[in-house]
Amino acid sequence: MKRKALFIGGTGTISTAITAQLAAAGEWELTLLNRGSRSEAVPEGVRVIQADIADEADAARKLAGLQWDCVCDFIGFVPVQVERDWRLFKDCTKQYMYISSASAYQKPAMSPFITEGTPLVNPYWQYSRDKIACEEFLMEKHRSEGFPVTVIRPSHTYDDRNVPLAVHGKKGSWQVLRRMLEGKPVIIHGDGTSQWTLTHNSDFAKGFIGLMGNPHAIGNAFQITCDETLTWRQIYETVADALGVELKPYYVSSEFLGDVGPYDFRAELIGDKAWTVLFDNAKLKRAVPGFQAGVRFEQGVRKTIANILAHPALQVPDPEFDAWCDRVIAALEQAKASLR
Repeated sequence: MKRKALFIGGTGTISTAITAQLAAAGEWELTLLNRGSRSEAVPEGVRVIQADIADEADAARKLAGLQWDCVCDFIGFVPVQVERDWRLFKDCTKQYMYISSASAYQKPAMSPFITEGTPLVNPYWQYSRDKIACEEFLMEKHRSEGFPVTVIRPSHTYDDRNVPLAVHGKKGSWQVLRRMLEGKPVIIHGDGTSQWTLTHNSDFAKGFIGLMGNPHAIGNAFQITCDETLTWRQIYETVADALGVELKPYYVSSEFLGDVGPYDFRAELIGDKAWTVLFDNAKLKRAVPGFQAGVRFEQGVRKTIANILAHPALQVPDPEFDAWCDRVIAALEQAKASLR
């Protein structure tokens, strides 16, 4: 008999790959609970319960009497949301998987080598502090009443619809790619030498699925990342190479970007991407023997860029961010000239 899984969400960057791999394997009976806004991303054979999980009463009515081997919330960001999930699922699932974030790890980092035992402290980013609070609530429920939680901490995960870069506007990374294609300089935070890890969502899905229904996962936290690390300069060079253009990097301090950014660069840079992080996935590999990420960044990003170039709907212009980049570069060049 197939085990039954419920995904809250199921059509986002991370969850789309998991949904697709589960549907292809056929070992789980998968149901998605979401608002149905991306129904085209749902594979054949996957059931959808259309509901807004934020309407707890309606969700409770539609889920009444159903039992699950695994429930995962991909869209829980603040404690009130996981408190709601606890009320909804505490008596009807054998496992509850919560998607937290590796950005919750200590910033500034005491060590670049990150394990699940690295302290959870981030004074710069409210998003990360909220994730920490969600983890704390769920783990307290596990300790006090046996709530079967598994915490998952992704880092920078990407798919075929987005190129993972650090300095971009509110509308995503396309404008950065466009600057590369137009031969314009591209802002890179710091001096480009800090190291970072990028994980293709298909690799993330393999690790995640290995933890579903896994008794060794209950009451534990796991990070799921690729083992490959690259400097940010290498990341941007790889993207430029996939576009067939020369990279023209323009390095700007993360602190400066945090002070003048069009949105909260301080949170995402000083609170996460400005630091070298080297993830140790030994705990995951013990729980999921044979797990190995198989998509190098240069492979994954070529596929992503080809998909974006083939689909104009994914090429979202951001003239405000483009103009801001030009102003930052011009101001810094003027400052240089004034000091010569």
